[in-house]
Amino acid sequence: MSTSEHPVASAAPAATPSSTTTAGASNRYAWYVVLLLMLCFTLAYIDRQILSLLIGPIKRDLGISDTVVGLLQGFAFALFFAIMGLPFGRMVDTCSRRNVLIVAVFFWSLMTALCSLAKSFGTLFLSRMGVGVGEAALAPAALSIITDYFPKEKLGTALSVYSMGVFIGSGLALVVGGVVIDAVAAQPEIHVPLLGAMASWRVAFLIVGLPGIALALLLYTVREPQRKNLLRNASGQAYVPSLREVFSQVRQRSSSAVGLALAIACMAMTTYSFGAWTPAYFIRVHHWSPGRTGVALGWIIMVCGCLGMLAGGWLCDRWQRRGLRDAPLRVGCIGAVGTAVLFPLAMLAGSTTLTLTLLCPAVLFQAMPAGSGYAALQLIFPNQMRGQVNAILGFVAIILGLTLGPLLPGLFNDYLFKDGNMVGPSVALSIGLAGTLAAVLFRSIFGPYKRHYALMHGDQ
Repeated sequence: MSTSEHPVASAAPAATPSSTTTAGASNRYAWYVVLLLMLCFTLAYIDRQILSLLIGPIKRDLGISDTVVGLLQGFAFALFFAIMGLPFGRMVDTCSRRNVLIVAVFFWSLMTALCSLAKSFGTLFLSRMGVGVGEAALAPAALSIITDYFPKEKLGTALSVYSMGVFIGSGLALVVGGVVIDAVAAQPEIHVPLLGAMASWRVAFLIVGLPGIALALLLYTVREPQRKNLLRNASGQAYVPSLREVFSQVRQRSSSAVGLALAIACMAMTTYSFGAWTPAYFIRVHHWSPGRTGVALGWIIMVCGCLGMLAGGWLCDRWQRRGLRDAPLRVGCIGAVGTAVLFPLAMLAGSTTLTLTLLCPAVLFQAMPAGSGYAALQLIFPNQMRGQVNAILGFVAIILGLTLGPLLPGLFNDYLFKDGNMVGPSVALSIGLAGTLAAVLFRSIFGPYKRHYALMHGDQ
């Protein structure tokens, strides 16, 4: 590696020094930033997931098929989310991260609200596409900001708290969606000021979309943190690396980065398999209503998911303080093994009570690696390329997780079991396989990850 490519662990001014915080930014303010970004993540997941429980009334009002609904849930969002992540990652590494985030939150929230006005598949598709485009900037910007606000010994907990937004958002989407579906039967239309009478499902999009516009304004209270662990040239000056240099740095850490990306993608597969098909399991097999299903699963996801995030972050930071460089990967292994064991047991249980009981620890273990997994990536790359590396990781996780996660149970239903009511075994098999593979991948990169960690931080 040339001299110009050596990362050093020292701070340098951000691209916009007028908005840069001092090195002594208070711990309280740093946690305020984390909580605000976690709220952004929560709204992002609500906006992303709300459509899944509004399928029935949307199909009826717009006259569309299940195939078209599948395009709206997956393709319309995932493709543009994955593609736009790369240019947004570049912007995060070269511009004010806060300003990128403000524009992104405003845009995806506006697009979510506009879903309420869709009169056809085409207009709803464009709105969903806009949601994906806006959300693509969130993770690269938020992860980079949080990493510069916290020392490495506290980063696992900080990123776990931020990542709690996944489970809070997913849970609230199920609860709100289920309540809306139940409300549609009794009150198919609701009068909205200025807009008049609207279908209940349309009002749901307004309810979850409009708060994000106000949240975008609140983000102006976030101060751009000082960039740390900058890449410097031969004369000691921080600089913006070219795309070629970014990919060169990724190649130099490929044994860690590829394994980590695939492990996180496998864990994403377990999340999307669970989210896409577990509601159908309760509705098809146990004949629960969508409202009852949404409330039960939503609360399990919110409570147990958040507990798992906090447990994983605490354990990661504890091991970091003890000098274990591979602490995030150890947490990943524990979470993946627990996921691979407990989810199949839950989905193969003979009663709803036992299934819900086992889902509580299963979701907790599934949540443990989320924050620490992202922390692992931040700790082995220089500052000026974290946004782009996060975007690449997000691309892999979305393409594999969002594609294979919902697909595998469907394939097993149709071609292995050949019975739609076998959704429980299909989900059990899908999550069991993905969780096992994630555990193997996390464990396989312990050695190279410790070497790359030492390179980044100058550890001997």
